[in-house]
Amino acid sequence: MIIHQFYDKGLAHASYAVIRTGKMIVIDPARNPQPYYDFAKQHDADIVGVIETHPHADFVSSHLEIHVATSAVIYTSKLTGATYPHETFDDGDFIQLNDVKLKAINTPGHSPDSICILLEDELGKEKAVFTGDTLFVGDVGRPDLRENVGNITAKKEELAKQMYQSTRHKLMTLPKGVVVYPAHGPGSLCGKNISPDLESTIGRELRENYALQLMDEITFVKTLTTDQPFMPKYFGYDVDLNKSGAAAFQQSIDAINRISPETALQQDIIIIDARPKKQFRSEHLKGSINLQDGDKFETWLGSVLKPDEQFYLIAESEESLDILLKKAAKIGYENNVKAALLSPANTTERSAELDLDDFKANPDTYHIIDVRNYGEVNEGKVFKNAISIPLPELRERINEIPTDKPIVIHCAAGYRSAAAASIVAAKIHQVPVYDLGEVIVDFAEAIH
Repeated sequence: MIIHQFYDKGLAHASYAVIRTGKMIVIDPARNPQPYYDFAKQHDADIVGVIETHPHADFVSSHLEIHVATSAVIYTSKLTGATYPHETFDDGDFIQLNDVKLKAINTPGHSPDSICILLEDELGKEKAVFTGDTLFVGDVGRPDLRENVGNITAKKEELAKQMYQSTRHKLMTLPKGVVVYPAHGPGSLCGKNISPDLESTIGRELRENYALQLMDEITFVKTLTTDQPFMPKYFGYDVDLNKSGAAAFQQSIDAINRISPETALQQDIIIIDARPKKQFRSEHLKGSINLQDGDKFETWLGSVLKPDEQFYLIAESEESLDILLKKAAKIGYENNVKAALLSPANTTERSAELDLDDFKANPDTYHIIDVRNYGEVNEGKVFKNAISIPLPELRERINEIPTDKPIVIHCAAGYRSAAAASIVAAKIHQVPVYDLGEVIVDFAEAIH
């Protein structure tokens, strides 16, 4: 038997293949199905099934595309309300993969329709559990993503209560040697305390996972519903998209319109300029947002833009543009791309350059905007009088920024402040708007 983990660092997403005697099951596949096809071919296996542990909020799954291409059966809980072809997979159901079994366990908590999959080997021994977003290494799934979306909605407090029961009565009772394979690793927004390790055991989680320690239900609910990370704008959209199944990955990307840099752009469409900020600062189109390519581009794209907003996408090279379009497709935003192009002609804008010496000497003559997340701000402000507006909320809260002094924007390391400065500069013209950039690290170190 082969168990293989596929890991997407950008979305901190783990998916899996289980192979036994030439037959393969895929669990929680990513948007691009090609790695699963390649792995099946490498091991001379046929993909016979795809299991969805729940309708994912943070990425688009390729379950429907794999079904269409291979005739693999899609398995998901009856509670999902799936509109794609599928077989229900709930408590008491199992998939026989020759002499091994994959058994469904209903584990509501992260979502009302969450399941885990228990693997029994050829000797009938409980060997591994694929926990989806129910149990992570060092954490459990956040309970606040299904209050308004999905086939079944539930308040976060109710889901947290269900998580308490699911962990205590379904997962913590498994043998301590059972290997835990979660759907996410560190950096995922589906949890708040996920370990850097990408697999664990039930025994280790019983010892080390804060959520599995001895506490009553009321304490658990309070603990789980506080200090969760922000929720990107695209999360609800992806739940609904995964409930119906997405279009084929490569076909969707190939359908995107690519235009020459000389093409005149439509005035009312947002421009996402993903070039390095040095290029952007020296020349860019009026009103464009500098969301640079990077490890978390797709997360920030889906945090700054709503799922119904069209945008132009600008990159510095064809290679970079191909990568960015695939990242946009990972969250289902490829259909939002009005057109894609390389460094545009007719750029008229330059970013304001901060006089760092003056800022250090006279910080009170500037309005400082802190675009870090609330959790980061709660751990300590770098500038005591800074106005806190997290990047995902910035476009909606521009009018809260005073315009009687020059504006300086900072984050924790420089990526978000570059995006934020471009957003603010596009709307506020009365005073200069500066990006403090990577220099923020020196200020942060100086106060600690």
